Amino acid sequence: MRQLRCISLVLTCFLSLSTISQTRIIFDTDFGGDADDLGALAMLHHFVDSRECELMAIMCWSTEKYAVAGIDAVNRYYNHPDIPIGARKDSIQVFESNYSKAIADRFPHALDHTKVSDAVKLYRKLLAESADQSVVVVTVGPLKNIENLLRSEGDELSPLNGEELIRQKVSEFVMMGGQFPEGKWEWNFAGGMPGVTQYVLSHLEVPVTFSGFELGVQIKTGEVFNRMDRNTPLYVGFLYFSEHAPWMKMNFKGEILDNSTFDQTAVLYAVRNGDGTFWEKVSNGVCVPDENGGNTWKESQMSTHSYLRLTMKPEQMAELIEQIMLGEL
Repeated sequence: MRQLRCISLVLTCFLSLSTISQTRIIFDTDFGGDADDLGALAMLHHFVDSRECELMAIMCWSTEKYAVAGIDAVNRYYNHPDIPIGARKDSIQVFESNYSKAIADRFPHALDHTKVSDAVKLYRKLLAESADQSVVVVTVGPLKNIENLLRSEGDELSPLNGEELIRQKVSEFVMMGGQFPEGKWEWNFAGGMPGVTQYVLSHLEVPVTFSGFELGVQIKTGEVFNRMDRNTPLYVGFLYFSEHAPWMKMNFKGEILDNSTFDQTAVLYAVRNGDGTFWEKVSNGVCVPDENGGNTWKESQMSTHSYLRLTMKPEQMAELIEQIMLGEL
């Protein structure tokens, strides 16, 4: 507890300086499946309120029917209804285990997949309007939106193609995905889309920092929400997730369960960094994905890839992330 108080003091000092230069973030999410996306989005809204970041847009990878509506409902709950949303335009599906509908049914919203911009179009617009190397892209889902952006051609928004636009405008990608130093399969690197991660990582020419499965699986958060106001997206979403997610429901007994904390770590790094305090960055290597969701870390002196290795005790990181999700720190 004493160590966490010291960390809180450091963060307080950081916050006093953060308003000078806000991190400009585009958040790319597969919202609705795992509740960590919801927790990460709540963190971003609190970071916007504390003027630590500018949330330029939220890009929805999921084509689940209520995903965009759920995101819009969360944005409105946190009083940020004007944050643009982009969506991957593909066939709409319904997944009963997703918590998006539970949030959309409970909280006001005005948008769905039909009423928001195509994700690539919105990416291109925002990047074209941005200063060089001024944007951080945080991906916490599969990378199809990024592949589509990389493959995009010049248009009325910018004469640059997708690769050129990213190279000129993006300072860093922060990716929750993969396992380090190696792993056989991870959802965000797989996504039911063979080859996508291979294409993306072979065509990105900007720094990439990975927060892997092995980091977030140690950090358990969620049960604390049982003591919060029940009329909140965090409570409604995490409760539905605990009751219906295939890997959670067998342990459900009427209350929110602790769950691994993947996406929140990527957001925490993107906004507050924490290198040397929360984790250490492992560099001098390159992440080499295979087409089925696995990856290996290969030594390389020329790489711009890094991955995070947790140095804080997992239970302390869990308490810190819970406080941020609740807007308490």
